[in-house]
Amino acid sequence: MSLYASYLEEIATRKKQGLNPKPIDDAALTDEIVAQIKDVEHEHRAASLQFLIYNTLPGTTSAAGAKAQFLKEIILSETVVEEISATFAFELLSHMKGGPSVEVLLDLALGDDASIAAQAGEVLKTQFFLYEADTDRLKEALAGGNTVALDIVQSYAKAEFFTKLPDIDEEVKVVTYIAGEGDISTDLLSPGNQAHSRSDRELHGKCMITPEAQVEIQDLQKQHPDKRVMLIAEKGTMGVGSSRMSGVNNVALWTGKQASPYVPFVNFAPVVAGTNGISPIFLTTVGVTGGIGVDLKNWVKKVDADGNPIMNNDGNPILEQKYSVETGTVLTINTKEKKLFDEAGAQELVDMSSSFTPQKIEFMKAGGSYAIVFGKKLQTVACEMLGIELQSAFAPSKEITHPGQGLTAVEKIFNVNALGVTPGTVLLAGSDARVSVNIVGSQDTTGLMTSQELEGMAATILSPTVDGAYQSGCHTASVWDFKAQENTPKLMAFMHKFGLITARDPKGVYHSMTDVIHKVLNDITVDDWAIIIGGDSHTRMSKGVAFGADSGTVALALATGEATMPIPESVKVTFKGRMADHMDFRDVVHATQSQMLQQFGDNVFQGRVIEVHIGTLLADQAFTFTDWSAEMKAKASICISEDATLIASLEIAKSRIQIMIDKGMDNDVEMLKGLIAIADKRIAEITSGEKPALTADDNAKYFAEVVVDLDAIVEPMIADPDVNNADVSKRYTHDTIRPISYYGAKKKVDLGFVGSCMVHKGDVKIVAQMLRNLEEEYGKVEFKAPLVVAAPTYNIIDELKEEGDWAVLQKYSGFEFDDAAPKGDARTEYENILYLERPGCNLCMGNQEKAAKGDTVLATSTRLFKGRVVEDADGKTGESLLASTPVVVLATILGRTPTLEEYKLAVKGIDLTKFAPPLQKPVGTQSAHF
Repeated sequence: MSLYASYLEEIATRKKQGLNPKPIDDAALTDEIVAQIKDVEHEHRAASLQFLIYNTLPGTTSAAGAKAQFLKEIILSETVVEEISATFAFELLSHMKGGPSVEVLLDLALGDDASIAAQAGEVLKTQFFLYEADTDRLKEALAGGNTVALDIVQSYAKAEFFTKLPDIDEEVKVVTYIAGEGDISTDLLSPGNQAHSRSDRELHGKCMITPEAQVEIQDLQKQHPDKRVMLIAEKGTMGVGSSRMSGVNNVALWTGKQASPYVPFVNFAPVVAGTNGISPIFLTTVGVTGGIGVDLKNWVKKVDADGNPIMNNDGNPILEQKYSVETGTVLTINTKEKKLFDEAGAQELVDMSSSFTPQKIEFMKAGGSYAIVFGKKLQTVACEMLGIELQSAFAPSKEITHPGQGLTAVEKIFNVNALGVTPGTVLLAGSDARVSVNIVGSQDTTGLMTSQELEGMAATILSPTVDGAYQSGCHTASVWDFKAQENTPKLMAFMHKFGLITARDPKGVYHSMTDVIHKVLNDITVDDWAIIIGGDSHTRMSKGVAFGADSGTVALALATGEATMPIPESVKVTFKGRMADHMDFRDVVHATQSQMLQQFGDNVFQGRVIEVHIGTLLADQAFTFTDWSAEMKAKASICISEDATLIASLEIAKSRIQIMIDKGMDNDVEMLKGLIAIADKRIAEITSGEKPALTADDNAKYFAEVVVDLDAIVEPMIADPDVNNADVSKRYTHDTIRPISYYGAKKKVDLGFVGSCMVHKGDVKIVAQMLRNLEEEYGKVEFKAPLVVAAPTYNIIDELKEEGDWAVLQKYSGFEFDDAAPKGDARTEYENILYLERPGCNLCMGNQEKAAKGDTVLATSTRLFKGRVVEDADGKTGESLLASTPVVVLATILGRTPTLEEYKLAVKGIDLTKFAPPLQKPVGTQSAHF
């Protein structure tokens, strides 16, 4: 059967699903289509023309290469196609976004036919995805006196590819659609259990919110054809928990604009809003697509005569509506005045200055951030070719500086890694910064989207300035089903070729490593001054500063070695008192969230960097704090460690990187070996005193300072989704932190989960030691609820086997993973036994394994979103409560939440996380909050 015949079969199958033909990315199929177009009598010629023109993916896909060559033949009159004139062929090339299309355009522009060269030159002036190989050709032609090349380069030097674009509309009419009440996680927009379809944009779009919601959005569009639908989180924050490019893609697919008439299902410019704005990492993703994020502030705290918030019976502030945004409300966004008005444009509702910074306006004008990133680089290169001074066509970066003011830790990192800054300028929070990126991570359920983004921006190789880059396999580790078998090898092959270290070897030479991505990134980050970008909201390392990002930003970091963002404000977190022996560090994390809310009323962490003075805690354990900072709605977190602690953490990292090398995972450029060299250099700097561990200056300025009282942490705590709260907006947040005594040992637990990125080797050892303790106390251990244990990495399992702990777990397990025969189906029912699952995300991700519907799950993971770990059943709401490892283990043995006395007995003699705050000299507060 021909590839085209197979494609027609696939089209028929998709039609039954209500889907259009899948976009073509394969050269062999494209070649068949081209042959059928050339055969004027072919029965499929008309359809083939449609597929070539409207359904072939651009960039560096192999299909784009075949299409570009065919269009070149038409332009050179080597082939005549009545329906595609030379002018139309040039237009099609202009929409193909670099790679093969730019190569063809350069061939034509630098060719002998003056007329064709001139036309090709005009098209090239609109292109910006040019790489070194492309600009080198122009440079050579320029040196040879080629006038077309000179014309193109002069245009680039003026950035006419940007300046000649139309300005954004002064007025944008929107019609509101409330997607939900309370915080809206990106799971609502792009469910984790549909991760396998993210690279198939049309198919994935079917999972946004609900089919009913999609119909309602379409109805609004029919009623208001001249307006854009604005998706709203009423009484909450939009896009919490994850950057999720697929979520923004889905919103854009249903409510945005088509990027090109010749590229299907790629839309841009969505409008999203929330009463409390947009989650920081999700807002970045909105900017990538040239969208508008709106902080509505339409509900405010009700205050008494003295200006104090009035509380309800639950101790939460009572909110009152400032203005209505109920579904179907028409509003006006004035981009010039940067304000939101009513429909008539008469009543101002809220200031939108933060939505229309000069940089964000540029993204909107250019149709996304990629055009700006590559445009700036191209203009600079062109000016260098011509030997003229750069007169940037782009908004100058905001540079905030105050002589004499000290720097926070994140300000120091940004200044060290800053690019293109006015010499001698020291940047402070609020400054726009373009920075070099040291470490990049791509995770497997967004990786196919990242590879698509790389193809779309015509990138073919990892930037040589990146120290380390890793493609994970952890989010699809649980079940090796048909979807995983279809997608994962393709992803690993692409990333391996691009230059990343890959979890799975495309050639099967080394054992697949499904280790949790965050654990691997935490190990390969070997410099506390590093900037890390990762395709997951929990990219939050305990060395350096890490930012969770969408697949597009990850692609940019891989291709260019850079990222652009404002320097965030910081909140300083210090500790006082002593941690009780029976407490776990996870409880310190919970207490930080709880005590912060008690101290400030509002979440001062949101959108800021948490600078946590962790002191003596090794990177593995400190990661528990930085990881949770995603749930605190922080932009990132930085650990301030003592010199000796940092050195010890770097030595551990070196040993783990060496294991990866020993497994055969290093690549041709010996990236992993290079990381060990960087770690050795850093250790030498610390040891010699040349460059001690990163610290903030004493006179640094913070937005707020939180002091966590360790003496006040007297019993384990649980983060509760509070699914029955009368105020819907208070459900499924991470702000309800309760002591175990709150439950009175009566909260039934249906399933326990110890795993995800929030646990380390010590947690799994705790499970084994608790089983020993309880066996010694009661003679045997019986589970009254299933306990799922998924170690984060294979290294941990190997070490546990050597130390005797794994044998204890095996004794009680009713299931142990087998890499030689991985599960082909997701588990739907659980017995009251211990399950030893494969290293990876498991239940936390929710895309493969899930608890039974309606279960109450107690887990060490980070996710308590509705439907993530557990879905609702008829008449029974699923709950995902989050706690420390010892609480989870004991609850599965008891079948309920424990009492404090039961807990203390179970952990007796166990060396739980020891944590002591670093000694600090007292300094005057620099907090802007006081």
